[in-house]
Amino acid sequence: MKRTGLHPLWAVVLVLLPVLIGLAALCIGRISYPLPDIWNVLAARLTGAEADKQLTIVICNIRLPRVLLAMLVGAGLSVAGCAFQSLFANPLATPDTLGVASGTSFGAALALLMGMGLLGVQGIAFAFGILAVVLTWLTSAGNGKGLGSVVLGGIMIGSLFSSLVSLVKFTADTETQLPAITYWLMGSLSGAGYEPLKWGSPWIIGGILVLFLLRWQLNILPLGEDEARSLGTNLTALRAVTVICATAVTASSVAMCGQVGWVGLLIPHICRMAFGNDHRVLIPASISLGAAFLVIVDTIARSVSAAEIPISVLTAIIGAPFFIVLMRRSGGWRI
Repeated sequence: MKRTGLHPLWAVVLVLLPVLIGLAALCIGRISYPLPDIWNVLAARLTGAEADKQLTIVICNIRLPRVLLAMLVGAGLSVAGCAFQSLFANPLATPDTLGVASGTSFGAALALLMGMGLLGVQGIAFAFGILAVVLTWLTSAGNGKGLGSVVLGGIMIGSLFSSLVSLVKFTADTETQLPAITYWLMGSLSGAGYEPLKWGSPWIIGGILVLFLLRWQLNILPLGEDEARSLGTNLTALRAVTVICATAVTASSVAMCGQVGWVGLLIPHICRMAFGNDHRVLIPASISLGAAFLVIVDTIARSVSAAEIPISVLTAIIGAPFFIVLMRRSGGWRI
C-alpha cells in the first residue's frame, strides 16, 4: 500500500534536487566552469563585489535566465498536467487538453508572421492560448454532458488552431519567416532573458501557488457532485479555479519557449508511482521533479552538439520510451 504522507527525508530531497541540478547546469555548456567559480560569480552579484566580467556575462546574463526559465516551465507544466489528470480522471490528460498550447502556438506563429519582437510574440501567444480555452468552454458548457464534452471541445478547438498554424506556415516567407515559426514551434529556451521572465513568470508562479495551496482539495476533483457536497466543497468553483490556474501556467509557458511536450504527462506519472495518489504530496513532487527534468533536458539540448537541439525533440526521445517502461512496470493506471 502506498504512503499518503511525505517522509521528511524525501521533502529535503525534493527541495534540494532542482537547486543542485540548476547549479550543475550553470557549470555545463560549450565552455564548462568549476562550481567554485560559479559560486563566486553569484555571490559577487548578490554582494556587489568585483568578479570576472566575461564569466559574469556568461553565467548571469545567458545561463542563469535559461535555468530559471527551465525550472519555471518544467514545474508549471508538471503541475498543470497533474491537475488536469485529476480533474478529468484521465491518465492521458495533458496541459494541452483544452487546446491552450495549440491556441498559443497559433498566436506566436501569427505574431512572427507580422514581424513582432520577442515580447510581442509572447503577449499575442498568451492571449490566443487563453482564447482557445474560452472557446473550448463555450462550445461545451451547458450541454449537460459533463467533463467528457469539455475534453471533446478541447480536441476540436485544438484541431482548429493547429489548422490555423498550418495556414500561417503556408503563407509565411520560406526564406525568413517559415524557419523562425517552425523552430519556435519545436520549442526552445534560447530566448530566455530577464525581460520575458518578468512578464511571463508571474502567471506561472501564481498558478502553481494557487494549486499548491489547494492541493488537498484536488483529491476531491474525481468525485461526483454529491460526494463533494458532503465534504463541504463547491466542486464547480474548484474545477473552475483548477482550469484557470492550469491554463494560465500552460499559456505562459508555451508563450515563452514554444511547445514542450511530455513534461506534463510523464512527470505526474513518475510522481504517482513514487508517492501515491495523494495530491498533498503529488503537487510538491511534480514541482520539484518537473523543474529538475526540464533543466536536465535543456542542458543536454544546448550542450550535446554545436547546433542547439529543439527541446521538444529531446523530451519526446527521452519521454516516450521512459513512459512505456513506466506503464509496463506499473501495470497501467490506477486512480
